[in-house]
Amino acid sequence: MGRSTAKWRNGTARLTLPGGAAVPVEVAASYGTRRRGLLGRDGVDGAMLLTPCNSVHTFRMRFAIDVAYLDREMNVLAVTTMPPGRLGLPRPRARHVLEAEAGAMERWGLRPGVRLALSRE
Repeated sequence: MGRSTAKWRNGTARLTLPGGAAVPVEVAASYGTRRRGLLGRDGVDGAMLLTPCNSVHTFRMRFAIDVAYLDREMNVLAVTTMPPGRLGLPRPRARHVLEAEAGAMERWGLRPGVRLALSRE
């Protein structure tokens, strides 16, 4: 996965967390998959990466999510928890958004300043 958007494709990947643990990630790079996101699901195994993306909403979501805003180099800019029915503010420097079930990112040690690594499966 590089900095160029041409390299981002829908599919699966592994996210390496601080400490070396890995989490499965669904990559949503096309308009349709980004738009659908986690809608209609009861949960998510691991996380979903929306790219390119700098804001999300939780309208019609069935569960609360953690949201991490990432820059082009996969550095975490901000982390927040969003209950269903909310509209997140756009983050101007964000290029990607990582979504997971509420509470997951705290367990994973994600916070501003952490750099993530993503590798294709």
